[in-house]
Amino acid sequence: MTETQRGESGRYIRYQVADRVARITVDRPEYRNAQSRLLLEELDEAFMSAAQDPDVNVICLLGAGDHFSAGHDLGTPDELADREDRPWDPGVRGWYDRTWEQFYANTKRWREIPKPTVAAVQGYCIFGGWMIASAMDVIFAARDAMFLGSHFQYFCMPWDLHPRKVKELLFESRFIDAEEACELGLVNQVIPVTDLLDHTTDWARRVAEHDPFQLRMMKMAVNHAEETQGFTAHTQAAHSMYVLARMGEKDPGSYIEATDEKRRPMVEVALENYRRLTGGD
Repeated sequence: MTETQRGESGRYIRYQVADRVARITVDRPEYRNAQSRLLLEELDEAFMSAAQDPDVNVICLLGAGDHFSAGHDLGTPDELADREDRPWDPGVRGWYDRTWEQFYANTKRWREIPKPTVAAVQGYCIFGGWMIASAMDVIFAARDAMFLGSHFQYFCMPWDLHPRKVKELLFESRFIDAEEACELGLVNQVIPVTDLLDHTTDWARRVAEHDPFQLRMMKMAVNHAEETQGFTAHTQAAHSMYVLARMGEKDPGSYIEATDEKRRPMVEVALENYRRLTGGD
């Protein structure tokens, strides 16, 4: 590969650079790209590499397979083995540090990369999938995309949608499809499934032809508009509310048990609501 056309693969992430565009592909399709700690660490390394690479002007975030991301890894063998090898501190302090470092700080860091970012979303975009897609500047969605939000650690939903709509979706725990997501302003465009990758990379190449300094200043200006309205103050406070809400009657260190019992049924309810509304299987 030439200097401007190169790539590398980690265990869970594929990283390629060509035409001043970095393509970061979450590559765990056997688990619908569930986000383990190891995957998120590789993803952070890829984003930081692209951010620091003078040959990269635009960054694309992609998901391998039929689904962008089914959210956080709730207990695959790889994830459980990693937790055993690298346990977090017990109790509320360890629980707070884990949710902050693994799910909030990194996602916000990706939002603030000084280069345009774009996500191509197909299939499920659930919980943590919504988080990382939202951290991108632009979202293109395939017609089969299905978004499910929650009061997750990086609570961006009130910035993605109108607060009344956010409350409706949270209270009902229901999916929105690509068309509704576009109408609500979560995604920029809805694209046929077979055209999603080409459309996203073509868009990124066109943007990458522009002056990178001007792109950086435009992104900073838009992000600053949200900062003056309290984006960071809100999302940090919402993270603390998340920690409190998830403690429940259990020790915070038992997060996986609580998650399996409480959050998986939320997805089942959302799927049932979606099927009822669409008549689908």
